[in-house]
Amino acid sequence: MTQPSDPIRAATLAVGENGQARPIATLYRPAERAETGPMLVWLGGYRSDMTGTKALEMDRLAGERGLAALRFDYSGHGQSGGAFRDGTISRWLEETLAVIDAHPATEIILVGSSMGGWIALRAVQELGRRPGAPTVRGMVLIAPAPDFTSELIEPALSDAERRSLEERGFFEEPSQYSPEPNIFTRALIEDGRRNRVLQGLIETRCPVHILQGMRDEDVPYQHALKLMEFLPADDVVLTLVRDGDHRLSRPQDIERMQAAITALL
Repeated sequence: MTQPSDPIRAATLAVGENGQARPIATLYRPAERAETGPMLVWLGGYRSDMTGTKALEMDRLAGERGLAALRFDYSGHGQSGGAFRDGTISRWLEETLAVIDAHPATEIILVGSSMGGWIALRAVQELGRRPGAPTVRGMVLIAPAPDFTSELIEPALSDAERRSLEERGFFEEPSQYSPEPNIFTRALIEDGRRNRVLQGLIETRCPVHILQGMRDEDVPYQHALKLMEFLPADDVVLTLVRDGDHRLSRPQDIERMQAAITALL
């Protein structure tokens, strides 16, 4: 719960029109001074929210440095409205861009975790096409999962899961992070194909630091190595954490994340 003296501002932003409208919950920390530096933007993972350890630690770093920080929950996640099963990469990307637009900044640093890494890569592409959009000064991608629907999920589908997708429009699998199962819809998978980034050179036009655990059972570290192949024109650093898992939320992992953000400042 935010204390009255806390500078963080909680708000709700309406995104979408008519039947597609959904309320998006945001937490915004204003910069101490306009000239302090870039705004840090947190992009969470699939079924995660803006109050997780890494998101909080990013915000704490911003507070220490006097920087603006922006966190939000995708629709169907955390405190935001909308149905989770309606979620797609395009839908969550639309919300990401709308939230950034609602918090004007000259420069931003995108910090994306897991699926948030995919959305960060798509966001930098879209922002690069928009006149007057903030400059992306750098990106920190934590266990990034670009194209995970086509690269990681589809190849591993069982016959029963394929039948469920065809007949029911979704399939479920147990989650090691929640008592509720993960739900993957046909719409998510089909939309994922339209948002693939591992198709050609990804021009981020900014430094990128990737943090990847080698004991990640959700996104194998080889996926981060593949992503590197599509970022040859940029200043890219890959840190492999030998004993790191998918979350990378231990104190030593948080230190790596904060060091990566600080280096971009």
